[in-house]
Amino acid sequence: MAQIFHRSTNTLSKLSIFGAVFFLAGLGGIASLVIRSGFYTQIYVAREQPIPFSHKHHAGGLGIDCRYCHTSVETSSFAGIPPTKTCMSCHAQIWADSPTLEPVRASFRSDKSIEWNRVHKVADFVYFDHSIHITKGVGCATCHGRIDQMPLTRKQNTLLMEWCIGCHQHPEENLRPRSEIFNMAYEQPSASAPVVHRGESYTRQAALGAVLMEEYKVQSLTACATCHR
Repeated sequence: MAQIFHRSTNTLSKLSIFGAVFFLAGLGGIASLVIRSGFYTQIYVAREQPIPFSHKHHAGGLGIDCRYCHTSVETSSFAGIPPTKTCMSCHAQIWADSPTLEPVRASFRSDKSIEWNRVHKVADFVYFDHSIHITKGVGCATCHGRIDQMPLTRKQNTLLMEWCIGCHQHPEENLRPRSEIFNMAYEQPSASAPVVHRGESYTRQAALGAVLMEEYKVQSLTACATCHR
């Protein structure tokens, strides 16, 4: 039977198959880079808000505790957005006639909530509980960064699964005493700045983290069902 295809067709076929494999692998690599990029994760990008609220001014400058506004953060799965009456408890007297704060006053008068643009958000299929992280010794700044230094709120970490898993695999690396949870300026122990916990001085995070893991009964939870329920 006469040969239909030239012998070079075999070589071209092999090159095509291998080329397709490398092409698909390249596409996967590019997709992986895009997903981790700031363009996709929006880290370090300040979100525009209906009112230019400054955590730097309120939490950093005035020293207002996180829990004054985020009242449910210690007891609930969500931190909670403060109602307008919380804002007006101060701004009924301070900057009461400021044009910038007119949306706050309008919200208070109409009893209609201000529609803030969410900055930190995990996927709908992910279960996250603020209260359990605080109970186990994870500080606000660990996830949110130095929000007390942000004139406009931005995301500090990607919140991708690999970022969460990294902490869940080695929780001792990020634990702090519960008394320091809301201390934005807290720094992990070092030889020059030890951390005192229950009368003991610690100069290494590894030693302090191991103690806190046992004391707070922290587990390394990496099973899918921990977050995906």
